[in-house]
Amino acid sequence: MSGQDISTALQQQVMDASHHATPLTISGGGSKSFLGRNSDALRIDVSPHRGIVEYDPRELVLTARSGTTLQEIETALTEAGQMLAFEPPHFGTGATLGGTIACALSGPRRPYSGSARDFVLGCKLLNGRGEILGFGGQVMKNVAGYDVSRLMAGAHGTLGILLEISLKVLPRPAASITVARECSPTEAIASMSGLLSKPLPVDGACYHGDHCYVRLSGSAQAVKEARNKIPGDVMPEADAFWHALREHALPFFRHSSTLYRIMVKPATPQLPIEGSWLLDWGGAQRWLYSDEDGAAIRHSVELAGGHVSVFRNDARHDETCQPLPAPLLAIHRRLKASFDPDNIFNRGRLYARL
Repeated sequence: MSGQDISTALQQQVMDASHHATPLTISGGGSKSFLGRNSDALRIDVSPHRGIVEYDPRELVLTARSGTTLQEIETALTEAGQMLAFEPPHFGTGATLGGTIACALSGPRRPYSGSARDFVLGCKLLNGRGEILGFGGQVMKNVAGYDVSRLMAGAHGTLGILLEISLKVLPRPAASITVARECSPTEAIASMSGLLSKPLPVDGACYHGDHCYVRLSGSAQAVKEARNKIPGDVMPEADAFWHALREHALPFFRHSSTLYRIMVKPATPQLPIEGSWLLDWGGAQRWLYSDEDGAAIRHSVELAGGHVSVFRNDARHDETCQPLPAPLLAIHRRLKASFDPDNIFNRGRLYARL
């Protein structure tokens, strides 16, 4: 396997930063730098720390350094007829494995195959003391206690620098088609949420531009039989559509206002918020462009039992995540103090006081 291991150099940089109480901003390919609150801290570049460390297609496990690009990983997997089942968005040519897991980003397949976190088997982490720690392994197993490696998914680098990650991978489906039909948002929500309880090979469902799109993937026979149970027409060049949805390249995403990411139960009725909507994940993940007051939007989402975050916004110093209840905030602070006692990693990235 090719690549470069610069963990010793990164370790020295972290030890120096800890000694001098110098805050660090962890950087890889830069494709996810728009997420979270802005930081003016010293940049530590993880992108040279790259390369696939181990990959045996028979074991369905891949281990790679954090600076390895998704493109390199997906090329190797495709050659073996396999894939990252959580369908991660790249948001740029330099997207890395470390940034993808740190941000816990998953694509349209997430409700049907699992999230980025679900496929993390183990990791090596450089903590705020300059120590290299190992968690998990390379097999799926039942253990007592919490799997710390999965805690890093979604931490946005606030707990440490991911050095190496082991992931479970899956075979690529033999066949895939997309069925599209015109309908109202209410009809789409009922249809998409209803599919979640049916034994059909659905691995994508979204509502965009007055149309509901349902992707079926699996064996050729299973896809053929399922197609007869889904109303609508087979969509040509469907792969390009799902790729554009995943990468936020659809015309919908060319707005200048704030983009909100709203998470609710799939069957939740359309929320009473003015703006432009796109529904993904079978209705569970909803994208909203709106000029309404952020507090009012958050209130409406909370009443529906969901939560909301600012995904894209020019005001990078404002809070982007929904405020945490006091008990959860206390847990976050204890975790931060344990992994990064001097608070040098991505300070304030998720919350101003963390």
